[in-house]
Parts: sequence; structure tokens; C-alpha cells
Amino acid sequence: MSEPRYATPFAERFKLNVPVIQAPMAGGPTSPAMVAAVSNAGALGFLAAAPFSPEKLAAEVTAIRSLTTRPFGVNLFILEPNTPDDATVRLALTAIDPIRAALGLPPGHPLEHYAPDFRTQLDMLVELRVPVVSFTFGVLSANDVSRLQAAGSYVIGTATHVAEALAWHAAGADAIAAQGAEAGAHRGTFIGAFEHALVGTLALVPQLVDATGLPVLAAGGIMDGRGIAAALALGAQAAQMGTAFLTCAESAIPPVWKTRVRAATDTDTTVTSAITGRHARGIRNPLMQQLAAQPEQIAPYPVQNALTQELRQAAGRAGNGDYLSLWSGQGAPLGQKRPVNLSAADLVHQLDEEWRAVAAEIGALAHQPKR
Repeated sequence: MSEPRYATPFAERFKLNVPVIQAPMAGGPTSPAMVAAVSNAGALGFLAAAPFSPEKLAAEVTAIRSLTTRPFGVNLFILEPNTPDDATVRLALTAIDPIRAALGLPPGHPLEHYAPDFRTQLDMLVELRVPVVSFTFGVLSANDVSRLQAAGSYVIGTATHVAEALAWHAAGADAIAAQGAEAGAHRGTFIGAFEHALVGTLALVPQLVDATGLPVLAAGGIMDGRGIAAALALGAQAAQMGTAFLTCAESAIPPVWKTRVRAATDTDTTVTSAITGRHARGIRNPLMQQLAAQPEQIAPYPVQNALTQELRQAAGRAGNGDYLSLWSGQGAPLGQKRPVNLSAADLVHQLDEEWRAVAAEIGALAHQPKR
């Protein structure tokens, strides 16, 4: 019998040894060191650049290129300019300021900017000509997709249900990242109510494969080789994994966040808009619960996100996990078997061994005689 061949077209295109994408995770995890380590190990590293100015984005890409010659990706959030009225900001701060005071911070105030300008970020991304780009929270115009492709970038759109995937298909995207309900951090939903788009990865992936005919990348709840093999069996061409990489040595999040992720149980996460103004999955803690108790005082994203940022940063410096945004997916407990502070490269190597062993086992079962 010939040796089984496991490569997908997506993996072949980017010369991946293992069909794994390290998910872009804004807020600190995806340092240039992590992105490069993942790519050098044979998977696809991804930079979460949504919080960055164009200059910071360029500097981070330069740092990655100094550490690897292999393909990597950059992710941005698609955001319209947002200038909130003073009443919205003041109302949000009435709930946020008591938490700021408990952390030794002065009262908050309206900000000059609540997020970087997306159009200038996008222009920089075109100029940087990175191998892979992905987008969350919306869909680009066909013209913008063409600009990126003309610059040599492979364009991935995030979808949480079929209609969003079809919108990206119509815009000319090269692939779709299928974000299942299990995924940690912000929900990418941009068509319809988020509550209607909490489709599990197992159900979502094959529907997007069938609906679009594009390469689909499975995201949500995948933590080990079993999950990778399952994603491929559903028709995905790679598994996009975030929570699995959160606790790696190169992850730049506070140690207390890593500790909370490693200690999480299967029911410890929930989806909330309280911390950032946009629904996201994370581990329940006092910050989430206190802000969620006053829903009428939550500003929309990115305003709420910017207004809570300083207190979350202060909590991180103090090692106080009660007031961090502890983004995590539902599969977090599956990572407890791995060594503490595992390197990103070692994790990629372990995932490669695991999924190949599962695939070989499935292949052996398929060749057993019928009874």
C-alpha cells in the first residue's frame, strides 16, 4: 500500500508541513516572535494588527521578516470611522470609573481616537505585500480585494455563517475562515444578529465548503491533532487555532491570563459585549460580570474597547486576572495535558505528530474488511 498523502491545496500553496494556522489574536498574544516561530516550524503564523497604527504595522512586519523567510499572515478588523457623542462616552464611564478607581487609576475621559483608521491600515497592508491577509468584522469591496491580490497577497475573509461566506466569495476572496461558535475572542459576525450566528464548527465548515467552493479554514474549538483531522474530514483545508497558542512561551499576554486559560473548565467561557462593545468569548471574571450588569451603559465597539483598555493593561501589570479580558475558546481544557510554557515550535511539532497519527488510524480503519 502506498504512503497516504495528507497535503491540502492550501498547505501545498504555502509549503506547510502541517495544515495549521496560528490564529491572529489581538491584545498581545501574536508577537513577531510567535508568528515567526510558527512559520519556521512549518505552520502559518499570523499577526493580529487591528490595534496598530500603519507605522506600528510596518514595524511588526519588518520584525517578522527579520526572523523568518517563510510565509506568514496579517489580520485587520474592518471598521468604519467612529466618533461617539459625549453622552455615550460619559454613560459608559459611569460603569467603568469605579473599576478604574479600584485599580488606582483616575477617572476616565473621552479620547481623541478610539481605533486606528482602517483605510490607512489597509493602504499600508497593500504596500507591505505580505503573503497572506485576513479580515474580520465585515467584507471588503471587490476593488480592495483586487488591490491586495495585485500586491501578491492571498485574501481570507472571516465568516460565521453562509451568507457572510457568500459575501466574501462575491468580493473575490481566495479563502474563507469559518469561525465556529466555540472560538475565543471577538465574533466576526457582520450580517444579522450575533445570536443567530453561533453555529458550531462541526456544522459550519461543511456548509461553507458546499456553499462557496472556496478553500475553507476551520476555526473554533480545535486544540489537538484530533481536531485537525476532524476539520480536514469536514472539508477544511487547514485548522486555524488560537487558544492552543495562547499559553505558549512566545505569547505576550500576562502570565495570569495564561494561568486562567490552563485552569479553565469546559463551562468557564461565555460570550459578552460588556468589555469591548462587541460580542467576544472569554473566561468569566468580575470585569465581565460587573460591566454586563449594566448593559445600557456599554458603548459600541471600538469605543467601549478603548475606554476599558487602560484598566485592563493596569490589571495585567498587577497580575490581576479579575480585571483582564480573558479571551479563550471552549476547547481550553484540552491544552492542560501540554507542558507549561511550551514553545510555539514545539506545539506545532506535537500537533503534526498527533494529526498524522489520527489520520493514519482512520486510514487503517477504512482498509479493514467489512464484516
